[in-house]
Amino acid sequence: MTSPLVLPNNDILTNPQLTYHSLHPRVRAFSSMRKGGVSGGQYGEFNINPYCGDAPDAVMMNRKALCAELQIDDAHLLMAHQVHGTEARIIAEEFFSLSPSTRQRLLEGVDALITAIPHVCIGVSTADCIPVLLYDEEHHAAAAVHAGWRGTVARIVQKTVAAMQQSYHTQPAHLHACIGPGISLRHFEVGDEVYQAFAQAGFNMPAISQHMDKWHINLPECNRLQLLEVGVSDDRILSTGICTYEQVDAYFSARRLGIQSGRIYNGIILL
Repeated sequence: MTSPLVLPNNDILTNPQLTYHSLHPRVRAFSSMRKGGVSGGQYGEFNINPYCGDAPDAVMMNRKALCAELQIDDAHLLMAHQVHGTEARIIAEEFFSLSPSTRQRLLEGVDALITAIPHVCIGVSTADCIPVLLYDEEHHAAAAVHAGWRGTVARIVQKTVAAMQQSYHTQPAHLHACIGPGISLRHFEVGDEVYQAFAQAGFNMPAISQHMDKWHINLPECNRLQLLEVGVSDDRILSTGICTYEQVDAYFSARRLGIQSGRIYNGIILL
């Protein structure tokens, strides 16, 4: 573990460890790892999510360190309060002229963020759910999508692409996508009701599921197939293949650590 740096004014500058994704040269895309922060217990060490029960002071210090690493202002590090829905929020220039309370209100109940503003980090929190980062190279616009099983069933990634089409005239063939760290089919065991939710929503179940002792769903593959279905090219979809359940020492996993634990922040910045 790298020791946090104590500054002369007794502030602590942590050293966040990030997994960078080779999405496109004109963006910086990444997922935070567990090491390099000041949070303790099941939140240890690097968590910037204020909605999961972590100590506010630790969240603030970790957030400050991430802003320093990314070389952005705190106001330009955006995180929605996710609810496993399909609401996508466009972040335009006027967003930053609003009061902090209004900005926070606009981020409530949102599971995807979209922007065309450079040097603003939009991101989603995950701890087994699937993060999908999108980049439209033609219109220099990006999106960060939180796709848990409920969002995946409701096709949030396709709805986010549709929102980009409406706002920026995005052509799916020009999109680059990254499917970040999330739970794998092997470890995503579900009840019959979850399997039936996918089946009733019209998914190709042989392609995304496997019956072991119980049904298992392949959430990364399900989101990849949704991207292909709307016209994203297979060779433009980067799948990290990182299973959060298996790599719990490096990434947060709610199934391994419990709900009262830290979250991965999956961000994308237009350069």
